[in-house]
Amino acid sequence: MKRIQVGLVADPASPTEIACLLSDLEPLNGEDREGWDIEVVSEPFTVGSEDVETAMARLREHAGQHEWDIVIGLTELPFRGEHDGRYLLVKTDPQQRTAVLSLPALGGFGIRSRARHAVRALVSGMAENTQNRPSEPLLRFTSRWRLLVGMVLANRPWLLVPGLKSALVAALATGAVATVNSTAWQLAGSLSPWRLIVATIASIALVVAWLVIDGELWDRPDDNSAEAKERSLLYNTSTLVTLSIGVTICYLALYVVNLAWALFVLDPAVMGGYLHATLGYGDLFVLTWFVASAATVGGALGSGLESDEAIRAAAYSKREEERRSRLADERA
Repeated sequence: MKRIQVGLVADPASPTEIACLLSDLEPLNGEDREGWDIEVVSEPFTVGSEDVETAMARLREHAGQHEWDIVIGLTELPFRGEHDGRYLLVKTDPQQRTAVLSLPALGGFGIRSRARHAVRALVSGMAENTQNRPSEPLLRFTSRWRLLVGMVLANRPWLLVPGLKSALVAALATGAVATVNSTAWQLAGSLSPWRLIVATIASIALVVAWLVIDGELWDRPDDNSAEAKERSLLYNTSTLVTLSIGVTICYLALYVVNLAWALFVLDPAVMGGYLHATLGYGDLFVLTWFVASAATVGGALGSGLESDEAIRAAAYSKREEERRSRLADERA
């Protein structure tokens, strides 16, 4: 029997990486005895549009060009249903044997195994005889919170720090200077734990706000419709969560580096004699806590040396970065 020809059209970067891992998919025992031949094409089929129908039409064009029996698109773009506004995990057209899968809607955790399961189910379902199937598209929905988690993980917040090299250098320089400054020792010793906690939260919030403003990361609705406002709310929430996680990771990294530096170069007894106070190595942990907050703010100033493109590249997935750049060009 002729093997079923399956095309996976994936947006660049992460969707393409996931699609390549699915190229060896085969039907489970007892299903589709013909077998599958899977071809992966890296193509930004969602570029310039956030409409699921447009994406489906582009996928059908690819299927015709490559003579595929089934075509499935993988994207990091969130889609909404036309009628009830719920977010989509999958939209399929069984008659055309076309489907689009929104990867963030899988939830982010274990996305590769979930994508593998979802694509196998889609191919198996569309490979069956569709004569008795309804002609209208079939929808599968996901929750807003699950989609938000997927969008945040797609943005890879842990890569924010290495993506902002100038900010990192400024933060490390601030921390190194503050660690050996007697005034920093006095301030750290005068602050109660709850004030240090407030300083930590304030410094992280300040950096997040600075990055949003300086990098022009705030998404604005295209129009006054409820759908556009809801979409902007989703994107802005994912941006704030992504940056908050990334800056928190930066804060913890600075704490560890500054603590190692302080333990290496400082003798609390010497500094205590200079300040006429009794100091021990336990005070170094408090000092490093205070210095990490100051260094984080210094890193925000260093981020001003980065271009807007560099900030977007550090804060967003490839698909979201392209979307933001396109919208910026349209509003210019």
